[in-house]
Amino acid sequence: MKHYLAALLLVVSYTLVAQPTQNVRGRIIDKESKYPLTGATILIIDTGNQPPGAVADTLGRYRITGVPVGRRTVKVSVVGYKDALLNNIIVDAGRETILDIELEEAINELATVTVKARRTGDARNEMAIVSARQFTVDEADRYAGSRGEPARMASNFAGVQGADDSRNDIVIRGNSPGGVLWRVEGITIPNPNHFAIPGTTGGPVSIIRNNTLTNSDFFTGAFPAEFGNGIAGVFDLKLRNGNNEKHQRSLQFGFLGTEGLLEGPLSKKAGSSYLVTYRYANLWLFSKAGIDIGTQAVPSYQDASFRLHFPVKTRTGKDAGRIALWGFGGTSTIDILISEQEVSDRNIFGQNDRDQYYTSTMFVTGITYDKALNRKTFLKATLAASGNVQDASHDYLFIRNGADGKPLVQNNRYVIDQKVPILDYLFKENKGSASVSVNHKINPRNILKAGLNADQYFFSFHDSTRVVVTPPNTTPQIQPWRTRWSTETSAILLQPYVQWRSNLTEKLTLSAGLTSTYFSLNNTSFSPVEPRIGLVQELPNRQKISIAAGLHSQIQPAYAYFYKTIPLWSSSTTGPLLARNQGMGLTKSWHYVAAYDRLLGRNMRMKLEAYYQYLFNVPVEKIRSSFSILNTGAAFSRIFPRELLNTGTGRNYGAELTVEKFFSDGYYFLVTGSLFDAKYKGSDGVLRNSDFNGRYAFNALVAREFVLSRNEKRRNSLNVGAKYTAVGGRWYGPVDQQASQAAQEIVYADATRNTLQFAPYRRFDVKLDYKNNRRSVTHTIAVDLVNVLGIQNVLTLSYAPQPDGSFIRQEYQLGFLPVFYYKIDF
Repeated sequence: MKHYLAALLLVVSYTLVAQPTQNVRGRIIDKESKYPLTGATILIIDTGNQPPGAVADTLGRYRITGVPVGRRTVKVSVVGYKDALLNNIIVDAGRETILDIELEEAINELATVTVKARRTGDARNEMAIVSARQFTVDEADRYAGSRGEPARMASNFAGVQGADDSRNDIVIRGNSPGGVLWRVEGITIPNPNHFAIPGTTGGPVSIIRNNTLTNSDFFTGAFPAEFGNGIAGVFDLKLRNGNNEKHQRSLQFGFLGTEGLLEGPLSKKAGSSYLVTYRYANLWLFSKAGIDIGTQAVPSYQDASFRLHFPVKTRTGKDAGRIALWGFGGTSTIDILISEQEVSDRNIFGQNDRDQYYTSTMFVTGITYDKALNRKTFLKATLAASGNVQDASHDYLFIRNGADGKPLVQNNRYVIDQKVPILDYLFKENKGSASVSVNHKINPRNILKAGLNADQYFFSFHDSTRVVVTPPNTTPQIQPWRTRWSTETSAILLQPYVQWRSNLTEKLTLSAGLTSTYFSLNNTSFSPVEPRIGLVQELPNRQKISIAAGLHSQIQPAYAYFYKTIPLWSSSTTGPLLARNQGMGLTKSWHYVAAYDRLLGRNMRMKLEAYYQYLFNVPVEKIRSSFSILNTGAAFSRIFPRELLNTGTGRNYGAELTVEKFFSDGYYFLVTGSLFDAKYKGSDGVLRNSDFNGRYAFNALVAREFVLSRNEKRRNSLNVGAKYTAVGGRWYGPVDQQASQAAQEIVYADATRNTLQFAPYRRFDVKLDYKNNRRSVTHTIAVDLVNVLGIQNVLTLSYAPQPDGSFIRQEYQLGFLPVFYYKIDF
């Protein structure tokens, strides 16, 4: 018996302390043609005196077994190509590390001198010259305060403001977040966030999960010609394939939901794979724990995604390309019942004089085919369908007044006489999309890319409302129902483009392109030629300077075209209404950027960029006013302008600094700073601060990884990260008291709009991440302590009747928000 017990203890002991290892595998391909590079050598160079390695086969595939878990450095080389050095590759016991690596052909075909490939942070897109950065899934998970979302992670980059705790809107260089373009697999997608509002690109929670992405690109200006219909920035997301050799699972539970991921081979012989995810969240945990999320309502949401990948072979066994079926989507619901709240309760997600019921749905699904036609040419084509729906209704609350004329309160609740339906809207925007592109490498110095993006839109906008009018010293009156939207129509958006990149010398590179934009909704939305150009010069001592310029255009928020406005000759809200905005043209913008880069040692770099942006053809109201479409896109409400014309302008300029140490020696840091000025002109001709003209933004992030095990046999680690953010406050103006009381919402005096500024935004975040690697299993416990100091940052002014008779309330952003999760990969 003692022998059996000793044997059992030995087995258990071995299981607990056996050195956890994992496989590293993938493909090595040409960066432009995607052709497999046979004979490429792959080495893990930081695992001892004899680094493990492999040689790519005829299909470019490689496999390295027995790689110790932890952070590793991978070196790839092949004759005729620049070497690639990949730092900070995470190897976990519970999941294979799959690295598909693209190599750039050396200009000198003899390649007798080793040239290092682009380093961490440089964009994947070979046409990008300035204002572009690659971001990794590891970064999105590692940054404090990012909550595992690409958008919140990007707010740490230079030139980007993320100063709204309730939303993940991306404000780039003072532009509206509505100017940001989201793309997946070459297709423009709808707003990929839960609780999305028409005309916006952000929201409280992202539908896209980091665990479905591979390394992707983020652009903040002067982006290449293939990116149309955007004037502020671009998220170019890449979806990853599932593991085609081994079934893997991931389960996660936390405050933001419970989610699972399954991936593995459909056929090991054919090399096909699947990847499926699902998440469900009901934020009752926050309510139970007494954590303030800005409302007493309990939001709920769910989302899912899938990707099926199939290598295609000819009858003779030759490579015929790859097909991927993919999709993702989500639905979200929230009922904000002001009638059931206490007087002291706050609500930053809606109006405070009504019960609000809201549901949103978003989906994208598509099929992608790609093939290396030969050693010089690569084809990629995608067909997709997408849609988004917003369904809302409001019930106005008639609050009883006391003898003193002030709202009557009993048991800390307002006394409600009745609830009356005043709003019902259903907005649907469906789209069929096609994208095709061809990369052709003329020679090692010259690369040509051409393509076409086409979208067929189907619009269905319906909205009915009745206004509650509050004359002075009288009972509020409800006007008859009025239709503001009633539209069923369609339109086509076409964007052909061509791009050329030339290495004029070994140190001088030119990138140039042309694109065009045509929107069939009217005869004013056509931009025949939009040039883009960039030039980069390599300098001694690992320095380079870059310049770029380009013309960009964008269609307007779709629902804004069809709003039925009040005739200019009438002050009545009950007369005939006309859809006067359907003739709006494209908003346009010239971007000019200059940049200086320098590597400060092996794992550190400094980057300085200066830019000027001129915006024109901006929709503003026909009558004299301060309204501009440049101030929209970052709220939980729609816009209701009168007749709009493309006569407004704007201008943004500034300078940005980035100092970054990539993860090495167990730590990293990122410091970014921006000084800028963003102003616009409405139809009144007055040059004003835009809503997003914070004038400065500063971020400082640092993280340290502590390896807790005493040796490689027990690889446990603790990551401790912190982030500090400081951003200038949003602009607003004096409130028009009479107009606000009549409209039952905050109305700012038009002539003095944006002459006042809220206090600066400050936030300090801390993230703790403990990882335990055992044989074939990885446990992760993490907590993201958002706004750990509980700093009160002003969000906006809201209309909220108070017991003292006042109605203006200053709303604050979220306070301390702990986001906890536990994840197991196996």
